[in-house]
Amino acid sequence: MNDPDNPDKRSRWLKDSVTPDLVQFHREKKVLYTGDTKYQHAEIVDTYSFGLCLVLDGKIQSGEFDEFIYHESLVHPAMFSHGNPETIFIAGGGEGATLREVYRHKSVKKAVMVDIDQDVIELCRRYLPTFHRNSFDDPRTELHFTDARKYIADTKEKFDVIIIDIVDPLEAGPAVMLYTREYYQMLKDRMNPEGIMVIQSGSCGWTNLHVFTCIVNTLKTVFSNVKPYQVYVPSFVDMWGFTCASDMLDPSRLSKKAVTDAVSHRLNSKLKSYDGVSHKSMFTLSKPLRRKLAVTRKIITDADPVFI
Repeated sequence: MNDPDNPDKRSRWLKDSVTPDLVQFHREKKVLYTGDTKYQHAEIVDTYSFGLCLVLDGKIQSGEFDEFIYHESLVHPAMFSHGNPETIFIAGGGEGATLREVYRHKSVKKAVMVDIDQDVIELCRRYLPTFHRNSFDDPRTELHFTDARKYIADTKEKFDVIIIDIVDPLEAGPAVMLYTREYYQMLKDRMNPEGIMVIQSGSCGWTNLHVFTCIVNTLKTVFSNVKPYQVYVPSFVDMWGFTCASDMLDPSRLSKKAVTDAVSHRLNSKLKSYDGVSHKSMFTLSKPLRRKLAVTRKIITDADPVFI
């Protein structure tokens, strides 16, 4: 067995820093790209465990073999909660897989995607075609390379569904100010009256749990209906959290039959992971997680952000 701590073998292993205290190693087939963008260190690595992986600042963002679990879970509960989602805003989503899932919905007329790091988008265009499936080139796509907070502050456009698919709040990373109450209020102002927002909310099983609970608590200061949910993502080695927020819509109230019917009639292609059964299970949180959510008091603000 190859030893990841053996210097002679280290070049064959991808070190994925789950937390400062927890790492996992993936044996590499090939490193397709490694380098620094203006904002972060980026790698495209082909691994034996999860296929092609996008790695940013030492953390796997998506793995080819299981990315569908994450992206279907992120997109579809919010999209199906809305009766007829036509205009979509995506913050982040560099792989293009979030955009891909949005375009499964026949009703979508326009998707505005804003990502600060153009270099990452270009890497994903080149090396991860099975992730984006040419969604960047769909005529409904409006792609902007700028800060998502600045874009929302400047635009007057309103959206039916807002999807926040950004990196975790690393202290020196580009996304810290996209997790604050002030930004969530800005997003709410850009939503149509029956709009809904969903945000990837980080680990909710064991690692960095405080980030998840603080996101949920902060959203409750802005929206009437805040519903956290979770799914296990193997390449993240943990239960992964998401949070839907709206004043009018509540995805947790969708029945298994309602989701099953929507999957059958509102999409233009089949899903691999998400259906009526999985939808109901996602919103069933464990007792320890419910307890932690109940006692969390921190509110994330511009003056007091949260970090992993």
